[in-house]
Amino acid sequence: MARKNTIDWQLAPAPESTDHFKLKEQYELFINGKWQKPKSGKYFDTINPANEQKLARIAEAGEADVDAAVKAARKAYDTVWSRMPAAERGKYIYRIARLLQEKARQFAVVESMDGGKPIRESRDFDIPVAAAHFFYYAGWADKLAYAFPGKSVAPLGVAGQIVPWNFPLLMAAWKIAPALACGNTVVLKPAETTPLTALLLAELIQEAELPDGVVNIVTGAGATGAAIVNHPDINKIAFTGSTAVGKLIQRATAGTGKKLTLELGGKAPNIIFADATIDQAVEGIINGIYFNQGHVCCAGSRLYVEESVHDEVVRKLKHRMKSLVVGDPLDKNTDIGAINSKEQLGTINKYIKLGQQEGADMYQSACDLPGKGFWCRPTLFTNVAQSARITQEEIFGPVLAIQTFRTMEEALQKANNTPYGLSAGVWTDKGSKIFNLTTKLRAGVVWANTFNKFDPTSPFGGYKESGYGREGGVHGLGAYLNLN
Repeated sequence: MARKNTIDWQLAPAPESTDHFKLKEQYELFINGKWQKPKSGKYFDTINPANEQKLARIAEAGEADVDAAVKAARKAYDTVWSRMPAAERGKYIYRIARLLQEKARQFAVVESMDGGKPIRESRDFDIPVAAAHFFYYAGWADKLAYAFPGKSVAPLGVAGQIVPWNFPLLMAAWKIAPALACGNTVVLKPAETTPLTALLLAELIQEAELPDGVVNIVTGAGATGAAIVNHPDINKIAFTGSTAVGKLIQRATAGTGKKLTLELGGKAPNIIFADATIDQAVEGIINGIYFNQGHVCCAGSRLYVEESVHDEVVRKLKHRMKSLVVGDPLDKNTDIGAINSKEQLGTINKYIKLGQQEGADMYQSACDLPGKGFWCRPTLFTNVAQSARITQEEIFGPVLAIQTFRTMEEALQKANNTPYGLSAGVWTDKGSKIFNLTTKLRAGVVWANTFNKFDPTSPFGGYKESGYGREGGVHGLGAYLNLN
């Protein structure tokens, strides 16, 4: 059946094949280099959000399983990994990166099936950038003294890592690669709704012949994550997820001596000045909020447009939205895939209703939605108040709130007026405006005339309720080292 958007184009289906691999019916816990059944005997299902079909049965780790994983990681750290020459550690990480490149097609398809994101995003961004992080940090493994001149460097020990559902493999790579390069061992928990690529990564780690216990992957929900956070023999916690959970982790680790990095929620502003290249800016806005279903903590969910070009920007945004294809994540024509879960779709719909109740004007593209699965049309609101909840609170969906400004000072005041400070975007022809704004925007990352661009050499992280600490680049090494 042809996919149709609201600009009258008929697009022939272009589905990515799934016949080049076969998922297991059931996945166990990856502890000490082996697949182990959960001691409780509990399992849960992971489903495809595009059609609500079961993909696999997943083991649920309890406290006893987490304890076994931490003990395995500690033994590997004490006896093998921390004692191994750094150049040898780097070789293992290189091997993981190369294997990930070889299996990129399988990883991309599974990422889209399990998470709902379009195959174009999984194929062209998630998997290549994940591999790039392993390559990058493999190169640093024997050069840590050069990264921190004048310091003595030493690994922390065992790192507990908890990653979210929006970039399951990429977030795992962000955390595992620097931890291993610095000589630490790992216990990682993927999100319960998107565990499959982390489990495929465990199979890949086995193939890479990484010493037993260096990387352990345990699946489960909040209780599993809490067991990792509260385990007394973990030296470092790295968490990416919601601000509410981040605050709980901060309280739980206070006074324990555990090192902590938190990458939390966001409400990123995009600022368009009248001298910007408007078509380029519009495409950047579309890329920043719709192509990823808004499932990005740094999604550009707030748009501030200089008053004189507001009508033009909104008109072009609406026209571009009409061409967006919402549908099967495995179809290469698809721009917007499925919402990750029924619960997340409910949250998004709640905020869409709130926006209307708060008096904003709503526009949604009139595209057809599939009959099964979790779907949301791309949505924008105009005439939005700065105090509105859709302006202040993270929605994590394809919903854009638009306001106007007249002066740079007004734009800055509005952009900084949220509890978050993860990322921002500036669109202008004037370099002086860009540099002026980047010094004053309270955001960890500011993109100029582009949005959502990532590189393993660049640090990423936020301010305020968007967390603290940095991942990526040399900064990402420091989070996994004792520096004296």
